[in-house]
Amino acid sequence: MEFPPGRPPEGLCPICTDERQYIPGGTQRWVRTEDLVAAGHELTLTELEPGLTAISSPEIGIGQSALLVETTGGNLLFDIPGLITDQIVAWLQSRGGLAGIVASHPHMYGVQQQYSQAFDDTPIYVAHLDAHWVQYSSAAIKIWRDPFEVLPGLTLKQVGGHFPGSTVACWEVGADGRGVLLAGDAIFPVADGNVTFLRSYPNRIPLSATVVRRMAKKLEEVEFDRLYNNFASCVRSDAQRIVQFSADRYSRWVSGEFDHLT
Repeated sequence: MEFPPGRPPEGLCPICTDERQYIPGGTQRWVRTEDLVAAGHELTLTELEPGLTAISSPEIGIGQSALLVETTGGNLLFDIPGLITDQIVAWLQSRGGLAGIVASHPHMYGVQQQYSQAFDDTPIYVAHLDAHWVQYSSAAIKIWRDPFEVLPGLTLKQVGGHFPGSTVACWEVGADGRGVLLAGDAIFPVADGNVTFLRSYPNRIPLSATVVRRMAKKLEEVEFDRLYNNFASCVRSDAQRIVQFSADRYSRWVSGEFDHLT
């Protein structure tokens, strides 16, 4: 969670004290970006497929992977690292800079203002249902509602669940034209090749059957064959069918249909 420059905020970070997260060791610690850089923290780059690169900071925040999507209309940073360095700014400039910045949900706001400022106040698109979580605002913040084509061939959709405004990005030309869904952690790949849905991942708080079915319904009209989450985990193919199957499986279990097996 990013706060404005200056003195450390008083009290606890609201996103950390929310039931979806936790404060490690029970003690809040504030840190400045320049201190992280001075301590030797870096960002790593991994090409996931042509036009899609993961930018990872495994030791910062929750260790998320941001995803840079390169389109003919400009580049989108989907989910934001908790660190920015001169090296990553130079690399992004070599790829054409940024035309937009989007977090899938408030846990992924990262240092979005610092990325925006590094690229001429690039717009930061914030889902209207989650806008009250922003702690560091500016004129770069643009509130959006469903549906929204942020760049040509790249559409944002609020599917809810983990957060009311949890956002996915539908990239039409990804996966060799079969479509890619950037899902944040609204939809999370699991060990058996399927996906799951939770209100809180670290605290294992479930969602209701009604909510998960609503999420799946919102994705029925979206064409995608591949899915990435916010840790660059992937469902390589048949992802649309897998999401629908997994939503049905999850909903039937949490609704009590299989209680006789437990």
